[in-house]
Amino acid sequence: MNLFSENKSEQAIYLVYEGDKNDNRIPYLNEIGTKKLKGDGDFRSKECIELLKQADIVVTNPPFSLFREYVAQLIEYDKKFVIVGHQNAISYKEIFKLIKENKLWLGYGFKGGAGHFINQHYEDYATATDRKEGMIRVSGVHWFTNLEINKRHEDLILYKTYNEEEYPKYDNYDAIEVSKTKDIPADYTGAMGVPITFLDKYNPEQFEIISSNDIRINENIPFKEHGLIKDKDGTINGKPTYVRIVIKNKRL
Repeated sequence: MNLFSENKSEQAIYLVYEGDKNDNRIPYLNEIGTKKLKGDGDFRSKECIELLKQADIVVTNPPFSLFREYVAQLIEYDKKFVIVGHQNAISYKEIFKLIKENKLWLGYGFKGGAGHFINQHYEDYATATDRKEGMIRVSGVHWFTNLEINKRHEDLILYKTYNEEEYPKYDNYDAIEVSKTKDIPADYTGAMGVPITFLDKYNPEQFEIISSNDIRINENIPFKEHGLIKDKDGTINGKPTYVRIVIKNKRL
């Protein structure tokens, strides 16, 4: 059975590959076993959970609409994973909590923040603006993982210095606005609101992610379960900003 065929079937299958048998380091169909599941392959089913328990590392593209639930399952069963998710997932309270606690982080991402897939063959295109016949383009996606990677321990080079004019404070939070990750001031000791794209450069040895609830100017500002600066409360001189992660420099 071809896993990628368009044959309609009510019964799900899974593949078993136990290694190269002809020493060419390419998985061939005759080296891959096809097995049928009793159900429809829902990751929440008992038989799929039993398969999950056998896994050392999970690599997949889960349904974006069930991303919270899927990650919760991986955490519950203490699995290492590399999975595809939408960048909006960063702002989910359940996912952001894991990021803040250094239990999940962004992996090596898709170029231009978009995934490109070709129906006949695959080629790693340089930018998200490319267009090719037969291409499927998925924008705003990232790899989410809990596997250690080198970039997570690389310092972000800071070259700018703080000044009040360039870095205004929020109306409701004791933090300065930093609209671009590259503009994080090297000498600021307080809280800073940075774009969610900062997570691509996040080194937990260099920065600490803090909750926006800890820097509210007064108790009338609503408590945010996700701990981000966002929505109408994240204003500067009455004007709203984009979603911001709150960080502090641990080296100062």
